[in-house]
Amino acid sequence: MSKLMKRSILVVLGIILIAVAIRMVLRQTTKIYSPEETISHTSSEQATYTVFYNRPYKKGRAIFGTLVPYGQVWRTGANEATTFTTDRDVLIDGSTLKSGTYSLWTIPNQDSWKVIFNGFQYDWGINMIDGTPARDPEYDVITLEVPVQHLLNPVEQFSIYFKEANGFSIMYLAWDTTAIAVPIKS
Repeated sequence: MSKLMKRSILVVLGIILIAVAIRMVLRQTTKIYSPEETISHTSSEQATYTVFYNRPYKKGRAIFGTLVPYGQVWRTGANEATTFTTDRDVLIDGSTLKSGTYSLWTIPNQDSWKVIFNGFQYDWGINMIDGTPARDPEYDVITLEVPVQHLLNPVEQFSIYFKEANGFSIMYLAWDTTAIAVPIKS
């Protein structure tokens, strides 16, 4: 192998290592402002739901309608795309969601939100070139619309949590003075 070929290989390997290091540093530094969280919930019917998401803070900002525009797709958190995993087939808005992992997208509006379970796994959740959501509607499995619940006390950090009610697992998404509830039937 010639010296030129060896140098070329070393340069390419060096560039790859630098790119990987930069990506790791960027991912770690963004986690400071929007830490990741994984929550799990087991329903009364023994179905287990797991949500992985990143939790941005309000930090005095106006959130919905401003930071997160109305009528536009949101990756439902920060950093990576939010994922929802179920270990059993479940019913959401009367439609069957097969067991598996889905990316979770929302379209916030003032009085209601569309909640979208998408069958494709996205890495970062946005297009790195122009910042638009990476969601491809072709992979949407279930889309439902739920009413907004206005909260009296603001939620500082974006939160997703579950509660049981009337035979349903209710997945809540809350931030600032807005919450929505997604009923899930095992």
